[in-house]
Amino acid sequence: MTTRIATAITVLLVGLGLLFGASPATADDAAADQPAGTTWSLQPASAEVADGRVSLRQRVDPGATVDEHLALTNHGASPARFAVYASDGVVTDSGSFDLLPGDQAPKDGGSWITFGEVAQAQPRTGGGFTIDLAAGAAVIIPVRIAVPADATPGDHPAGIVAELLADSQTQVHLSTRVGVRVHLRVTGDIAAALAAENVEVRYETSANPLAPGTATVSFDIANRGNVRLAASSTVMLSGPFGVLPVTAEIAEGREILPGQSARAEATLPLWPLVLGFGEITLQPQPVGTDEIEVPLHASTTDVTVWTPPWVYLAALLLVLLTWWLIRRQRKRSAARVQAAIDAAVAAARTADRDVVPV
Repeated sequence: MTTRIATAITVLLVGLGLLFGASPATADDAAADQPAGTTWSLQPASAEVADGRVSLRQRVDPGATVDEHLALTNHGASPARFAVYASDGVVTDSGSFDLLPGDQAPKDGGSWITFGEVAQAQPRTGGGFTIDLAAGAAVIIPVRIAVPADATPGDHPAGIVAELLADSQTQVHLSTRVGVRVHLRVTGDIAAALAAENVEVRYETSANPLAPGTATVSFDIANRGNVRLAASSTVMLSGPFGVLPVTAEIAEGREILPGQSARAEATLPLWPLVLGFGEITLQPQPVGTDEIEVPLHASTTDVTVWTPPWVYLAALLLVLLTWWLIRRQRKRSAARVQAAIDAAVAAARTADRDVVPV
């Protein structure tokens, strides 16, 4: 049981390392470290052999069809069964590219991918096929991408994975898959636009009256265009009339797919001047070697934050209270002195009246 768990975890780590374009050397090294495990690779290929590419990149017209190939290799020391299928691409919250879970049917670019005839392959429920590979064996997989005639222009991310299928006696079942990313761009009008959404601003006043407080600006970088983009973000804040401005830059290098968003956050020192004003500026950028044929225009979103000067108000209140207490104490002291003087004068007058002339 312990050996199977260790083997399954090793396979999972290797699979994550190979996901979407790792080199086959990684699989070989892992196989050497864990000979009892199963390691495998899926790579772009020609009709005969893997060709060294890390992904399938195609620019396709609506209604067109393109053919590609993949090489699936079992680097392990034992036979293994794999499920090969395509699905839509997503970017996770951590910024990593992934595919939909294996039990979810693709609806976009992944649904355009089919496979040609592969010897000894069996159809897989939900699409794709399953195949048994002997130790060290490899197979070339024909791939066809058929773009619908009504496909919208822009990026339609997808991927193809080879998932290791556990045998019926395995007590630990982990979904482990390696894959190749498929960059699909449908020709037509390209739109590249980012916008800041769900903006939240928090302000904390410093306990030190000689130091500024802290403004934290959080927002979603939403891709409103039809191509994947990265973003360079700038957050600027100041007091009323632009006094004491501060700026923070966020280098958001992760990709944001069309229709998706990424959360960003900036922390800035800001003096408590009752109200703070500023803006968020998003500058779209290409991802990797992508070519974007349209100008990449920056977008701005206004920001307002309530910056109450509680420390200064508390200090002012303390000063006023101290002044009032001192004034009150002085009034009381003056009243006591005056009372003593009045009593003395009254006593003296009484004494004068009580003196009997001789």
